[in-house]
Amino acid sequence: MSSQTTRLIAIYFGLAGLVALVFLQTGHFSFVNYDDGSYVFDNPNIRVGLTWRGVVWAFTHVHSQNWHPLTSISHMIDCQLFSLNAGAHHLVNVGLHTVVALLLFTFLWQSTNALWASAISAAIFAIHPLRVESVAWISERKDVLSGLFFMLTLLAYLRYVRGQTWQRIAVVAVFFALGLMSKPMLVTTPIVLLLLDYWPFDRFKKQGSWKLILEKVPLVILSVGSCAATLIAQQVAIGSTESLPLASRIDNAFVTYVNYLRQMFWPVDLVPFYIHPEWRLATWEIIGAIILLAGITAAMFLLRRKLPFLLVGWLWYIVMLLPVIGIIQVGLQARADRYTYLPQIGIIIAVVWAIRDLTSLWRARTVALVPASLVVVGSLSFLSYRQATHWRDTESLWSYALNRSPENDVALTGLAMVEVVRGQTDDAITHFRHALGLRNGNAAAHYGLGLALSKQRKIDEAIEHWQKSLELQPDNLNARNNLGAALAEVGRTPEAIEQWQQTLAFDPDNGNAANNLAWVFATSPDATLRDGAKAVAYAKRATKVPGGDNPLVYRTLAAAYAENRQFAEAISAAEHAKQLAQATGNSALVSELDRCLELFRQQRALREP
Repeated sequence: MSSQTTRLIAIYFGLAGLVALVFLQTGHFSFVNYDDGSYVFDNPNIRVGLTWRGVVWAFTHVHSQNWHPLTSISHMIDCQLFSLNAGAHHLVNVGLHTVVALLLFTFLWQSTNALWASAISAAIFAIHPLRVESVAWISERKDVLSGLFFMLTLLAYLRYVRGQTWQRIAVVAVFFALGLMSKPMLVTTPIVLLLLDYWPFDRFKKQGSWKLILEKVPLVILSVGSCAATLIAQQVAIGSTESLPLASRIDNAFVTYVNYLRQMFWPVDLVPFYIHPEWRLATWEIIGAIILLAGITAAMFLLRRKLPFLLVGWLWYIVMLLPVIGIIQVGLQARADRYTYLPQIGIIIAVVWAIRDLTSLWRARTVALVPASLVVVGSLSFLSYRQATHWRDTESLWSYALNRSPENDVALTGLAMVEVVRGQTDDAITHFRHALGLRNGNAAAHYGLGLALSKQRKIDEAIEHWQKSLELQPDNLNARNNLGAALAEVGRTPEAIEQWQQTLAFDPDNGNAANNLAWVFATSPDATLRDGAKAVAYAKRATKVPGGDNPLVYRTLAAAYAENRQFAEAISAAEHAKQLAQATGNSALVSELDRCLELFRQQRALREP
């Protein structure tokens, strides 16, 4: 075995070991209530595992204000293999991130032949504290999965550069498309490839600008299509922040570029949600950020001939952040650690290669740089390990966030939701009201406050907060279904029907809404609302969606058949519901189903009191 091979094996194992050292702890972590429900454990299309129906759903539906079918499918595969074992889901993220780091090293080494610079760059990327959110948060599967396909795109492009055939550029396009279907943030990849053409591939001198641009037209078409799909998917989320003036968004974008740089070199006080400053940024802060960014850009441009990697790394950073820098604002965060997952690679390359170049004439370079590198990697590993521990469960996450950012309405809302689950309703209401006092436009806080108030039987006030939540976030289907149930409870059944029908307009496969409609049409004491045919149609619809094979849904189907005078079918459905209830040990429901069966055998329909 050659010394080169030995070094390569050591580097690959060393990178994998670093990632394991920092992130294997997540194998003991839980889900958190920060999007993990909608991405995994509360999503019936995901938690049933991998099915053809689920795959079709992933490609034809918007999921969490995004179209990212491969990310959804990857979560389905996890559920198929591990059910809802959160630790296993976490470890899949860790595995994917490990592969991304190894592929980054491979690409840098093969494209520059700078073995140790490539290794150090990959190590810094792999264990920087800004990676924690992308790796330790199950919902950010889209980061590590898109990162995998981004690296495969770069390696495929390297192969194309070395032998330019249409088959090889087609492979580039395929990997790029897979990346876009994991997370649309990769839309700027064609520009990154152009930057790589400048350095390290040095293709501009050999082939000319126009040829390099034209060969990327198919990739640009894929980017445009992804942008269109994303904008359509995020209309609801964009609408929730459209009140932010464009000037405020641009000001925050300049400051955010600088904040990400600061966090790269001083990665402390990282939190899962950074409050948007809106119009409150100081003028000096905005002007200072603009001057700094312009100065760095000018310096990189002036040094481009002698140190081309500086310009390439800097523009990589600037360009890859553009889709998430907040000019088109999605959500209310000022910035997010996860957004740096791939853009920060540009800064790492610029810094590492600059140190490599500027120390090339040092006789004692190895003596100086090896211990310095170990200190940097060791320090970052320690900070990342400590940062990752805060993601072990929901309470730990939000308690940490509030410790660093006491007036953080998102953290207050997250903690209050934990208290709702625990039955600490008074504490939850206090925290929800505090969150809304900080930002009345917090849709999740209105939704959660509605839940807490409904537990205290304050139904009218709960209805008000669910309505407000839906004004801010019309696609919150849990809020809409709960609102419908509350309206029906206070006798406003026609309004409840309208809410459930709107739910089905957003999500035709929403079994909860379909079941509720079927129940009302089958059992309402108001004869003007009952409709046996509609009840059967909605009830059948509810049984066919993921999670539909449960006793409550089949009880509804039985009631619908009875209202439609199909008593034999009603008895069959009720008996199936009884078997399901017995299997789960729900004796109260078994007794209720016995009562229903007696009614159906007497050819009588079921009526809600």
